[in-house]
Amino acid sequence: MHELRSRYTVFIVDDDLSIRDSLSLILSLKGFRAASFARAEDFLAVLQPDWAGCVVADLKMPGMSGLELQQALAQRQPQLPVIVITAHGDLASSRQAFKANAIDFLEKPFDDEQIVAAIDLAFNRLHDSEADQAERRRRSEAVATLTDREREVMALLGEGLQNREVAARLGLSPRTVEVHKARILAKLGIRNVAELVRRTISSAEW
Repeated sequence: MHELRSRYTVFIVDDDLSIRDSLSLILSLKGFRAASFARAEDFLAVLQPDWAGCVVADLKMPGMSGLELQQALAQRQPQLPVIVITAHGDLASSRQAFKANAIDFLEKPFDDEQIVAAIDLAFNRLHDSEADQAERRRRSEAVATLTDREREVMALLGEGLQNREVAARLGLSPRTVEVHKARILAKLGIRNVAELVRRTISSAEW
């Protein structure tokens, strides 16, 4: 948990200076890194593609609202989850925020544990998403190392065919299929054909 708090940044966007200062202090004491902005437009103007963390945005601000900022981030940087805070909450606003995948919708005054729990949840989801993306990249790179013949064998094994059936389809010997299968499993870093079948049921796995 503390590793994520030091890896990611909490971007506080609120026109109330006292809120920005108090949140920054609370988060600092809890081991978070924080950066604050008085307006959504100011934050978007300096937003960098490699920024990672979450955004704590006030619902009602001069200019762009917190919900409008959430919509803008969904287009520009969807990997930055949003926590909406407000002194003027209503059901319609909370519904809109959650439909747009807000982590939480907190009404002021909220206690320290509420905001910390929401940020930790955001960071955990971000970490899980990054891990999934890294695994997908690894799988894609592994598949790219397969020869054309190995891809053909993999496709047929993924359909549940046995070695002899694959051999008949491709005009190979069962022994040759076995050799290809062993190379495929080694290159993909998987243990057995059952796992290969499970992953190839959905093309998204590869």
